Amino acid sequence: MSLALDLIIEPETLAAALGDDNLLIVDVSSANTYAQVHVPGAIHINPSELVCGLPPAPGKMPDKDKLESLFSRIGYSPEKHIVVYDDEGGGWAGRFIWTLDLINHKHYSYLNGGIHAWAKENHPLDNQPVSAMPTQVSLTLDKSFNAELEEVLASLDDEQTRIWDARSHEEFIGTKLSSARGGHIPGAVNLDWLETMDRSRNLRLLPLPMLKQMLEERGIRSGDRIITHCQTHHRSGLTYLIAKALGFQVKAYDGSWSEWGNLPDTPIETN
Repeated sequence: MSLALDLIIEPETLAAALGDDNLLIVDVSSANTYAQVHVPGAIHINPSELVCGLPPAPGKMPDKDKLESLFSRIGYSPEKHIVVYDDEGGGWAGRFIWTLDLINHKHYSYLNGGIHAWAKENHPLDNQPVSAMPTQVSLTLDKSFNAELEEVLASLDDEQTRIWDARSHEEFIGTKLSSARGGHIPGAVNLDWLETMDRSRNLRLLPLPMLKQMLEERGIRSGDRIITHCQTHHRSGLTYLIAKALGFQVKAYDGSWSEWGNLPDTPIETN
């Protein structure tokens, strides 16, 4: 029987569940952070394992074989309740939650504030690597959580779809270039992923009502469908998670600006 944990949980909730046989804790921090400190029992996933890594759009989802190898290594089974965290405020953790949606896993949570909140609030720590007994994994990918280029293009004429660009303002207006062309997808709204974190509370998310208001002020309202992206669908892992927590129907554009901005003829705005 799966644990009854919310989508976003606090450190004390995870602390109370440590040792439960149905719990699988996944750490998507940097390898250096994991080697220094992690939640007891957490298995490390390198962020590079969650992307295909191939130019010009390295943030696209890995192929099925790569995902099956990854989930086998961490001892995955569909019955487990997975709690994921990182060391940066939720980008990679959100990317992993999106990946769990792709494989139709049903039970998962994000540790609010990640290792920063966990460690600074005096919960138990470990620095020894954790491995799992590999499992036999056969995945069926549900790509309905992913928006391909053609769907994003088609959404430009859909009044009920809003594109949430999680990059910085400078990237959004095109003054900072990370691809051949700068700017943003026409009609997209910009809410930088960094603006959604509360640095005074160990990188927790801002309260959901506040995040909802921030989105409404930018024109994203209840009932809208959201497609979110950044440069490589890393930062937008967090905005994907936020949209889910707020009850939006959300997809991620995993090609993101690395694909859009490197094509010669995709429409672009710069103001």
